[in-house]
Amino acid sequence: MIAFVRGEVAAVGLTTAVVAVGGIGLELQCTPGTLATLRRGEQVTLPSSLVVREDSLTLFGFLDEDEKQVFQLVQTASGVGPKVAQAMVAVLRPDELRRAVRDEDVKTLTRVPGIGPKGAQRIILELKDKVGVPGTSAALPDGTTAPAAGWREQVHGGLVGLGWTAKEADKAVEGVAPQAGDTPDVGALLRAALQSLSRA
Repeated sequence: MIAFVRGEVAAVGLTTAVVAVGGIGLELQCTPGTLATLRRGEQVTLPSSLVVREDSLTLFGFLDEDEKQVFQLVQTASGVGPKVAQAMVAVLRPDELRRAVRDEDVKTLTRVPGIGPKGAQRIILELKDKVGVPGTSAALPDGTTAPAAGWREQVHGGLVGLGWTAKEADKAVEGVAPQAGDTPDVGALLRAALQSLSRA
């Protein structure tokens, strides 16, 4: 298991980041909220989780240990793989997810692409005794900012990566554009875009 990755950010894409570690570039799948905190050339430490499949090794990177633990925990529920788990931590902060499971809030869980009412009920049933109480772990950092020039691409890429069509993502990006301002918070804009899509 690779518990964390520490090194210099070599590249930041729409859904991945490359961190240079000992002369090797490790590609990590990250949520838009995590990618928004990364800058090329900066030193970072990202908690990580390695998902092993017959035909692939995929490394996922996270803002903090709390997000990583939630990502790993939700995969213990039937029918939740790494892609859906990543969508869950992209849409819901760890405490939001804990609260939704504790309160049996199906509506909140179904905001995540790939989770329908039956899937949400199954997650609640299987995780209720495991997920813990909101506030028991460190919350994610407050909103992070990204250069204005790239927020549209990041939010659009994040939405497509989470399962929405390019057309739906275009519409959602235009819908949240008035909220961007001079220092756009990519994580907040993504959450707003996801909310608008789930309402639609």
